[in-house]
Amino acid sequence: MGERIVVKIGSQVLCGADGALNREVMARLVTQVGDLVNSGRQLLLVSSGAVAAGTAVAGERLLRIGDPVARKQVLAATGQVRLMETYRALFEEQGLPVAQVLTSKSDFQSRRHYLNMRGCIEALLEAGIVPIVNENDVVSITELMFTDNDELAGLLAAMVNADRLCLLSTVPGVYDGDPAEPGTACIETWDSARHQLEDIVQRGTSALGRGGMHSKLAIALKTARLGIEVVIADGADPDVMRKVAEGQSVGTRFPAEGEASSTKRWLASADGHATGSVTVNAGAEAALRDRSRLASLLPVGIEAVEGRFDSGDVIRIRGADGRVLGCGRARYDHEEARRVMGQRGQKPLIHYDYLYLLS
Repeated sequence: MGERIVVKIGSQVLCGADGALNREVMARLVTQVGDLVNSGRQLLLVSSGAVAAGTAVAGERLLRIGDPVARKQVLAATGQVRLMETYRALFEEQGLPVAQVLTSKSDFQSRRHYLNMRGCIEALLEAGIVPIVNENDVVSITELMFTDNDELAGLLAAMVNADRLCLLSTVPGVYDGDPAEPGTACIETWDSARHQLEDIVQRGTSALGRGGMHSKLAIALKTARLGIEVVIADGADPDVMRKVAEGQSVGTRFPAEGEASSTKRWLASADGHATGSVTVNAGAEAALRDRSRLASLLPVGIEAVEGRFDSGDVIRIRGADGRVLGCGRARYDHEEARRVMGQRGQKPLIHYDYLYLLS
């Protein structure tokens, strides 16, 4: 199997100053993707732009829609057709078929839905078809929406065990300070020993704004910890995809750190919608964080059980100070967890194989 790359293209890259899709920019990116696919690599696109494209399609008809939520849904529904038709025509010129995949956060909650979606995307990639993924804005509601398409791209990269995740935006990469200040430079390679997320966000800003940069950095770091290299780069660079694929210096690169099993990659995507939580004591936290051993979460280390959950549900693990340490798949429900809480000699609530810890 050739190298597998997930590419996220932001709406600011795809759209012109008037908010409409920029076909010239899209054609340039599609040509680059086509060259990589035809060279034996597998590419999955996460593309924004549907809502922006819908503005041109719906036109004055939008004035008939008073509800702002419904208006966005209409924009997404009409714009997705325009977006995909543009991609279809451009990829056809490269001799490549495309497939549309619309998803919502709920698809990552259920292990069954997760595996079904992964199976579909894997089949598309193996067949040489380019999957183009976007959030299903028509049905998504606030609590089930992705933070942005960067988050969706990170989840998909973990799902398909990609070699690289490329986040294309309108900035050259992550700066070590305010780009407007003299001496500020783009960080070529992120070093977790030298660079701290909060420090970089506080000192720097960009066209992304502090909020956008914080989100992008957080996704990049989380994905890299799952064993996937991440690159944040400028989508306007006419040769950006080739540079990324060949490992050339472009944008900011986040080296892959270690690796994670398929189950742990799913748990990393499920940590945002856990159904309950448990609080552990300092001894249990130390055992879980000890990298020299494979520790499961035992009832003896649990001090409190919050919420209701069933066997197989994903639950959060909190430290005594309330910090979220990670999440895992519960082997039994909340009632049994409360009954055996603090007791020795009981079976683990979360087995190590189904445990995901934040760094």
